[in-house]
Amino acid sequence: MSINVLVVDDDKIVRDSMKIILSMDGDINVVGTSSNGDEAFEFCRHNRVDVALMDIRMPVCDGVLGTKKIKETFPSIKIIILTTFNDDEYIVRALKNGASGYLLKNISPDKIIKDIKAVHSGNMLIHSDVAKKIGELLSLEKKDNYSAYNLKNNEIKIMQLISDGYTNKEIAGKMFLSEGTVKNKISDILRKLNLRDRTQIAIYYLKGGKLK
Repeated sequence: MSINVLVVDDDKIVRDSMKIILSMDGDINVVGTSSNGDEAFEFCRHNRVDVALMDIRMPVCDGVLGTKKIKETFPSIKIIILTTFNDDEYIVRALKNGASGYLLKNISPDKIIKDIKAVHSGNMLIHSDVAKKIGELLSLEKKDNYSAYNLKNNEIKIMQLISDGYTNKEIAGKMFLSEGTVKNKISDILRKLNLRDRTQIAIYYLKGGKLK
C-alpha cells in the first residue's frame, strides 16, 4: 500500500518541487498540497493522509499550530516538520504538539523519501543538535524518579535509545532482545506514562535528564 503524503508550504515552488521529488518513488502518493496549517487540517478532514510534510513559518496558521490541530483530531497522521533553517524553538514546540521529527529542505531527494518511509513505519527524526537542546528548551520539571511509574531498568534504557533516534530493530540488537519484545515494552512504557507515541517518550526522557 502506498503512503499518502500531504505537502504543506506557503511557497508554491516548494510545493510543486516536493511533489515532483516524492513522485519519483512508487511507494509514495502525493494526495494534495496546502499553503498553511488551516488548509492542511481541512484537507485531512476529507482525505486519507498518512504523512504530512509541514513547513514551520506560514501565514494564517503556521506549522506549529497546524501540527497541534491535526494531531488532536487525527492522531494517526504522522507529521514531519519541513524547514530551511535549524529553528530549534519552533521545532521543539512542534514536537510537543505531536510531530514525529523534522527535515531540512536542502537534504537530498533520496533522504527525504527514506525519512518519510521511516516516520510512516513509526520511527522519529530528531537531529542530534536539537535533541541536546530539548531539555533546555522545555520549561518542565525534571522527573528523575522513574520508580514512581513502576518503570523497569530495561524500559528506561529503551526510552534512552528511542530519544537517541534508534529504530526498534536497532534497539533489539543493542539490548539482545527480539524486535517483538521491544515493541511490547514500548507499549508498556506508553501505558505506564500515559503517553501517545514514541515522540512523546523521547521528549519525556530528554526533559527528565539522563539517569545516573
